[in-house]
Amino acid sequence: MFPRGADAYIDDINELILLLVEPSELQLTQAAVASWGAYLLKRDILAMSFAPRDTHEAQVQFALERGVPAMIGIMASQRLPYPARAFDMAHCSRCLIPWHDYDGLYLIEVDRVLRPGGYWILSGPPINWKKYWRGWERTQEDLKQEQDAIEDVARRLCWKKVIEKNDLAVWQKPINHLECIRSRKVYKTPHICKSDNPDVAWYKEMEACITPLPEVSSSDEVAGGALEKWPERVFAIPPRIRSGSIPGISAEKFKRDNELWKDRVTHYKQIIRPLTQGRYRNVMDMNAYLGGFAAALLKYPVWVMNVVPANSDRDTLGVIFERGLIGTYQDWCEAVSTYPRTYDLIHASGVFSIYQDRCDITYILLEIDRILRPEGTVIFRDTVEILVKIQSITNGMKWKSQIMDHESGPFNPEKILVAIKTYWTGDTSQKQL
Repeated sequence: MFPRGADAYIDDINELILLLVEPSELQLTQAAVASWGAYLLKRDILAMSFAPRDTHEAQVQFALERGVPAMIGIMASQRLPYPARAFDMAHCSRCLIPWHDYDGLYLIEVDRVLRPGGYWILSGPPINWKKYWRGWERTQEDLKQEQDAIEDVARRLCWKKVIEKNDLAVWQKPINHLECIRSRKVYKTPHICKSDNPDVAWYKEMEACITPLPEVSSSDEVAGGALEKWPERVFAIPPRIRSGSIPGISAEKFKRDNELWKDRVTHYKQIIRPLTQGRYRNVMDMNAYLGGFAAALLKYPVWVMNVVPANSDRDTLGVIFERGLIGTYQDWCEAVSTYPRTYDLIHASGVFSIYQDRCDITYILLEIDRILRPEGTVIFRDTVEILVKIQSITNGMKWKSQIMDHESGPFNPEKILVAIKTYWTGDTSQKQL
């Protein structure tokens, strides 16, 4: 898809929608081995790539081995594991998803995760079918019908087609739904969903209805609130907190959380020397809360997959995305949508206190072992009782570990366990006998 290289392809997109005019960060979803996402990183643009394991083999594993954010995912019957209004852009380059089928269900899901004013970019079939139809081994009539159907779904979602040029087509989601509601009879748009929480995405079936945007008072107001430019966005008060839509989380609590993680990462630098030496690239925070750990690591050459437990009392993943960070939902009693040996550093703060009564923590530790690279590091934060239990299990997994005092001193009941996964081979003598 990039005959002139990914850089030239990105430049083509930039000419169409001025992607890089302002120093703001964009997040994007895409398929394949993340060549596009890899080249975006050097332009200070963070991409979340997802793809299934199919005939192209382990695309996500290739992406993660390159140090590019990625996870296994597929457009099927359930929502993608992201909150509503999460991404600035969604990108599909020859991903061959039947966007127009099932009453446009997949484009409706893209609409759910796109921020107001966000873009959807499509390249590959059926775009520019007049030039490529022979190579695609499809009839002109078939390709034209597919593109017309996609255009119809986009129009019914109230998207505006920004431009189509050469191999690229770009649509934009409206910044609010005022005009969309007025034009429903004209374009026969899908009805507005009546779901109480559009952010719910863990084992949640997709719906053939438009996810409602927060109400606005004027046509030029951005639904849900406008975001700051990058990198100010990271430490600015996220709109979801400003509006009070997350109970118990105020602007003051957000600021205190940032200071807390700034101090903690300063402490981590002292006890984990490789943190600042380029040893780690792919980092996962198993219980990210407001994304403070990831924000405190911003100046280092790492990216963080911020995980919000699916059974958490507070759904804060939308806040994390509003900060310009990325993440996903996860039930830690289940396997993670990634391949073995794909993370360098895993951070687990209070995770085992949450799950100790829900499932055997041994299984969670075995899953961490599966996704952690050899010589990778895990930072556990919890009570002494739980950390001692964790350490007894990781010793059996041949990890090297040490329990340390809290950064505030020995009188804090919370402690830190730093564990390193070692290279080792099993004893083959029994097999030889």
